[in-house]
Amino acid sequence: MRYNKIPTSLFVENRKRFCEKMQSSSMAIITSNDVMPNNADDVMGFAQNNDLFYLSGIDQDETILVLFPDAIKEENRAILFVKEVSEHSKIWEGDFLTKEEVIEISGVKNVKWIHEFEKIIQLFAFESDVFYLGHNEHIKRVTSEIETRQDRMIAWCKQKYPLHQYDRVAKITRQLRPVKSVEEIKVIQEAIAISIKGFKGLLKTIKPNVKEYELEAELTYEMVKGGGTRHAFKPIVASGKNACALHYNFNKGVCKDGEMVLVDFGVCYANYNSDTTRCVPVNGKFSERQRAVYQSVLNCLKKGEKLFKPGVFPKDYEAKMADFVEFELIQLGLITVEEIKNQNPDFPAYKKYFMHGTAHYLGLDVHDVGLYSRPFEVGMVLTCEPGIYISEEGIGCRLENDYVITENGCVNLSIDMPIEIDEIEALIKEG
Repeated sequence: MRYNKIPTSLFVENRKRFCEKMQSSSMAIITSNDVMPNNADDVMGFAQNNDLFYLSGIDQDETILVLFPDAIKEENRAILFVKEVSEHSKIWEGDFLTKEEVIEISGVKNVKWIHEFEKIIQLFAFESDVFYLGHNEHIKRVTSEIETRQDRMIAWCKQKYPLHQYDRVAKITRQLRPVKSVEEIKVIQEAIAISIKGFKGLLKTIKPNVKEYELEAELTYEMVKGGGTRHAFKPIVASGKNACALHYNFNKGVCKDGEMVLVDFGVCYANYNSDTTRCVPVNGKFSERQRAVYQSVLNCLKKGEKLFKPGVFPKDYEAKMADFVEFELIQLGLITVEEIKNQNPDFPAYKKYFMHGTAHYLGLDVHDVGLYSRPFEVGMVLTCEPGIYISEEGIGCRLENDYVITENGCVNLSIDMPIEIDEIEALIKEG
């Protein structure tokens, strides 16, 4: 792998905590993701099933983890099934993980080839009553048109063992994954450190008439150079009015003199992600209006980070963030107190210029799993990302940092990424 080895103890502890929440006489089966085809004989980049990685550390396709805490034989309480290395695979694809490497990475001592899976599960099924199965139920844009390895596993189990009870892996991982261990936070910091280098490289490149994708290239260069697996998501490099489209990522426009560029990007390192956003002036100097809008968003960010404390509910946090943005919109002359008094409560006046939430869990997924009905807890990693979008002026500004909740508040993990107006202008001037 490109990344430094993660301590095996992380995955051992994760499995222990997962098994403690399983029902008695139950077995969990967690599969890897597929390698997705592209065109002809080409494939897309592989991205592991994050629940499988969380519980094993194995970053390879055709992998199955079976957890059976009540198995009579101790060696059967955790088994990893992996694809077998062959002379053919060595020639065409290089070495897959050996059994010894799988043991070293995961701490699972019982490793078998994947073709042994069905025979072994048949033995276990008689002793167990409940199957925990995984499914990609977290992502909002999931589509039934794409059949995954998890879908095939669900269908196979229910056809083979129709009288067993079934439960969801996600019901447990959504409880565990939001609270990060020290090891996980260190890996997230590695991803952020690469992002910081990419942003500083972008500041050296930005100038009038540069293409948005040229700035994206600076982020990509540092991501690859730093050992990142991939972008955490397709980078948003949006100049001028493009920044008013929240998920714009065509990155094909020309950055014009007098415009600002919104850059929302992240690095995936060891399957953990960063997610940061900055806005910079194309010509190296914020106009008076740009400076005012930028400072308003920065004010909201600084107030917002103070809300990250144990016990605060996300709903209350978001309500206060909306109040902060509403205040700034009044100061900018975009809405009036009178408009607020007469507003439709289902569509507040501020929604015209600020239309998204400002905090999400961050970790193995950029929008990591977890329930937003749960109050903030020590160890949770979240983003704070207020924004103001003025389409009639061609100005879109969003600022985003990554934070970990502590006993006394929070720590800004992305504190070394330049954000103050004077600092950004000075770095662009240095070139």
